Amino acid sequence: MLQRNESLSQVAAAVGPVVLIVMDGYGLSKTDAGSAIAAANKPTLDKLFAQHPNIRLRAHGTAVGMPSDEDMGNSEVGHNALGAGQVYAQGAALVADSIASGEIWQGQAWQEIVAAAKAGKASRLHCIGLLSDGNVHSHIDHLKALVRQAKAEGLRSVRVHALIDGRDVPETSALDYVLPFEAFLAELSDADFDARIASGGGRQCITMDRYDANWPMVERGWKTHVLGQGPQFPNAGAAIEGLRQQHPGVIDQDLPEFVIAEQGRPIGTIEDGDAVVLFNFRGDRAIEITRAFEEGASFDKFDRVRAPKVSYAGMLQYDGDLKLPARFLVAPPAIRNTSGEWFSKLGITQFACSETQKFGHVTYFWNGNRSSKFEGETYLEVPSDVVPFEQRPWMKSAEIADAMIAALQSGQHKILRCNFANGDMVGHTGNFRAATMSIEAVDLALGRLLKAVDAAGGVALITADHGNADEMFELDKKSGQPALNKDGSPKAKTAHTLNPVPLILYHRIPGLTLGLKQTAAAGLSNLAATTAALLGYDKHADWDESLLTLA
Repeated sequence: MLQRNESLSQVAAAVGPVVLIVMDGYGLSKTDAGSAIAAANKPTLDKLFAQHPNIRLRAHGTAVGMPSDEDMGNSEVGHNALGAGQVYAQGAALVADSIASGEIWQGQAWQEIVAAAKAGKASRLHCIGLLSDGNVHSHIDHLKALVRQAKAEGLRSVRVHALIDGRDVPETSALDYVLPFEAFLAELSDADFDARIASGGGRQCITMDRYDANWPMVERGWKTHVLGQGPQFPNAGAAIEGLRQQHPGVIDQDLPEFVIAEQGRPIGTIEDGDAVVLFNFRGDRAIEITRAFEEGASFDKFDRVRAPKVSYAGMLQYDGDLKLPARFLVAPPAIRNTSGEWFSKLGITQFACSETQKFGHVTYFWNGNRSSKFEGETYLEVPSDVVPFEQRPWMKSAEIADAMIAALQSGQHKILRCNFANGDMVGHTGNFRAATMSIEAVDLALGRLLKAVDAAGGVALITADHGNADEMFELDKKSGQPALNKDGSPKAKTAHTLNPVPLILYHRIPGLTLGLKQTAAAGLSNLAATTAALLGYDKHADWDESLLTLA
């Protein structure tokens, strides 16, 4: 149990509410080249860095539970670490380890999938997921392992429904994945085994919605993967090339849906008796399509036309509270003793706010993949606009600031947390000017919010979950300068970065001198203990150390 720390009692007595602010996608780049953050007009942040204690936190790789330090962080694992105060092995590592050991194939879930497929008329397994090696939602190597094992188990047919990335990998890299993967499937196929891509589309166009923001995306995915409706092409490579010609300038994540067909008939509709595996390991963008497969007659989000009777599994269980899906191939991390839970047990009231696009990150992910609230928690969701993010780069930053200010003024909450989604969501578009505007919008909101922190006698900890807007261009590894397209323009980057993120300590409480200590291992998971210290408590035994220093 968290215990009061006498040496921190003076701090706790002076400190009002503690406000945790996550600037999503705000990394600290080594160079200004290609940085929308460096190009932005951000007087509030400039003053914070110049006048208040600040350090760098690790926000990628092993510091957030990824397999290696070559793996970028993401919002899911970042908020897990921020809220849990400790680092857990995450989906990418869990799946890779399970495949390497063979444990995944011995599990009951995989055996049930194999048995169901064999019993079906077509002996067919469908694999739905993101086709890249971004390692944020999925990894193509995991998919290859599924296909190889399906053949080894004696299944006759595999159909892959490929969601095109261009977000966690370069924005027009689809053919770098699709063409070698089609060749892999062709080589694996023989007279007794037929494996092909059957459908697909950009991840921001079909299937991978989250937080109930845009169910029509999921409906388009259902019609594409299940019903076989959409523009027809002979293979996925031709589909990518054809759609690019039809939609000039559209990047991979926004490509429309496509269906692979022979003689006008789709080659891979999902039928009664088939087995289906969603091979994404990350949960937020997997829940809605899972609901479409698993919910019965009560499903009302769109007209499915037909709901085939299939055996369905997720790579992981995407929501432990809702038990979605019921069948999963690899057990997700069991995150315990999160800061939200322990502060709740201490009777500390907490407030969490973000817009729809990141609402689950300050609630579900923050609380260790738990859907329900802890006692004393209040949640407020600001509905996101359903428009391309580059068209409204300010997003809902003003409304989030409004909500946080009102919550501070109410005096009802001791800990408040929010997420400004702008730097990440707009950064993913690859639009440099829009990304600079997104940072400027957050800066304006931050300036307003910090005045309310002052009025409440509070302290703010300002950080980020990972980088994104700090590198909007692909950088040449030797020169550090932007890589160029054939026309001489900078090559856009839409993926997260490997850069550290800031932690800024802000307050204007008279007579109170606080600081932050920079350590080599300092990461997102240190935030929970730092928050506890500001409240006058020792950290939980499972948490990483506090970074707070006293004068």
